[in-house]
Amino acid sequence: MGKFAERSDAGAPYWKRILDASLPVDLSYIPIGLACGILLNASGFNVWTTLMVSVMVFSGGAQFLIASLLATNAPMLSVLLMMFFLELRYALLGSSLSKYLHDQSLGFTMIFAASMNDENYALNYLKFSTDKKFTPKEALHVEHTTLIFWTISNLIGSLIGSAINIDLTIVHFALTALFLYMIVMQLKNGLIIVICILSGFLAAFFMVLTKSTLGLVISTLVASFIGFMIEAAIRKHHPKSGWLKSMKNPAGTPEEDVDNE
Repeated sequence: MGKFAERSDAGAPYWKRILDASLPVDLSYIPIGLACGILLNASGFNVWTTLMVSVMVFSGGAQFLIASLLATNAPMLSVLLMMFFLELRYALLGSSLSKYLHDQSLGFTMIFAASMNDENYALNYLKFSTDKKFTPKEALHVEHTTLIFWTISNLIGSLIGSAINIDLTIVHFALTALFLYMIVMQLKNGLIIVICILSGFLAAFFMVLTKSTLGLVISTLVASFIGFMIEAAIRKHHPKSGWLKSMKNPAGTPEEDVDNE
């Protein structure tokens, strides 16, 4: 079936192949991008600054985070640090794609990394894994196609936001809902659940202690370090523990396969 799909797709125009590959994400970006543009406008971004942040950041989670923190007058240092730790996951995502980009130049790799996000990463990883004829150039154009849809949706949302009045309390609700969704999607084993609960308590403690959003940065670092140490100890002393059941390594290989090697 896969070979038939490759043959039937071979005669299609290049732009159509790229659009077909990226279309599921492109369409999903329209409502989310509109909402993000509206919230950015409500937080003080005009059309041009919305355009800049859409292209340079290209991350729904990060852009919602920016809108929320700026709406609460958070210091710029806190915004930058929170964005850094939020986006640090791309180091792992990028490493799993690196084996498909070995022959590419440094410039190409930098452009590829700058336009990668969670959704187009999933698309490209699937294509690389299932289609031997899929090239890094096509993967880059898939990224850029999703970027175009996201940016245009953000800009239209910004224009809508400038035409109507938005209560800023909706920014906090939207960000809370987004990160609750991100947490639920990552609840794969007992250890992650424990660290999520611990992170909540640490965030509340350090927010009260520092009386600023810097407490979120500190709690993120502390919770990440504790989680890393606990996971390392379990893997060393109790590798078959149920706390790590169903957990995968960064490349996506089940732990059972790793142990068997």
